[in-house]
Amino acid sequence: MLFVKTDKLKRGMRLARPIYNKDGVLLYERNSKLTVQGIQSIRTFGLIGLFILEPAEPVPPMTQEDIIFERFQTITVFLIKDELDKIKQDKAKGNKFQGIVNNIMQRYGNLNKRINFIQNLRSREDYIYKHSLNVAILCALMSHVLNMKWEEQMELVAAALVHDIGKMSIPKAIAKKDNPNEDELEVIATYEKAGYELIGTVFPSQPGMKRLCAQMNNILSSAQTGNNDQKGKVSLGAKVLAVADTYDAMTAMRLDQPPESEVVAIKHLVNHPDIYEPAIVDALIQSIDILAPGVSVELSTREKAIVIRNNEENVLRPMVLAFKDNNIIDLSSKSYQGVEVTDIMKTMDNRYVIDTQTLIDNGFSVPVKQEAEMQIGIAQEESEEAGTEE
Repeated sequence: MLFVKTDKLKRGMRLARPIYNKDGVLLYERNSKLTVQGIQSIRTFGLIGLFILEPAEPVPPMTQEDIIFERFQTITVFLIKDELDKIKQDKAKGNKFQGIVNNIMQRYGNLNKRINFIQNLRSREDYIYKHSLNVAILCALMSHVLNMKWEEQMELVAAALVHDIGKMSIPKAIAKKDNPNEDELEVIATYEKAGYELIGTVFPSQPGMKRLCAQMNNILSSAQTGNNDQKGKVSLGAKVLAVADTYDAMTAMRLDQPPESEVVAIKHLVNHPDIYEPAIVDALIQSIDILAPGVSVELSTREKAIVIRNNEENVLRPMVLAFKDNNIIDLSSKSYQGVEVTDIMKTMDNRYVIDTQTLIDNGFSVPVKQEAEMQIGIAQEESEEAGTEE
């Protein structure tokens, strides 16, 4: 699977991800071949790019839960857009905001299993809305693993939804730049801080929301400057928010460069314990699938392999099947102490393909997604409930 920017799309390319409209209606199915008309429609959507299958790459498996998750993202983003636009323009909270928070919490704030966290398609115009939703979902998942109180989770998810509200006011001439200079970065920082003041104005009865956003900004600003002096002064929720924000920003479609893989993002978080608290990074790893069985990977030995069993203690050291000699390598054993997964394979042509059922048939324990059939069809209903709740 490759990320291809919109201006590089060509007729005949096959879609790796489905495309939905704002009502969750499927417009383009996976494996659909792009036509000239289809490319023009996609450009009209303003999408930054698409995930495209390589010529010899089979369509990757997609569960009903994955489909429901993508539809939920699509539908909820438009509700978030309405709410954030109202906050920015009217300096007032809309009547759908709390419903959105409740819906995210009902779905992900009490979940006792990992989810396949699928990145959504983004444009310059909807980037902030989709980023805010994904950060909120990740915060709901991680806060549950960390056993935060329900009220704290609710406040954290609400803060995640509005944490980038200040960026919506950044002048377009600066916002559209892929690499702003120092003066422009100062302008961006000014608008971000104004956004936190706006949050305090709109949510006076929830002062914790402003505090969480401001503290998160301090964490990330310190990380950029290399002057991390926030240790011991920051709330748990702000630290969770910083991890969620960084992970989504790295793995999502980006304006200036291709998205990083989940493995690269996790390694970045793990390798900076002074910025991202290890217990919170571990909560992220426990919340989403990083290296599920069937994923093709690159090892630190430069070998290529496929994951056949994950490792609960160290996500970067699963059991794999080497392509070169078909040997099974258990990276958790002392024999392979210096070997780990460095990345997901960037090109999938000519890869080995093993589906989940094949692994099960050969005696490997593979987590099976549960309740997918029960959940299908309810995504739109629950999102509509979020839109109508006062």
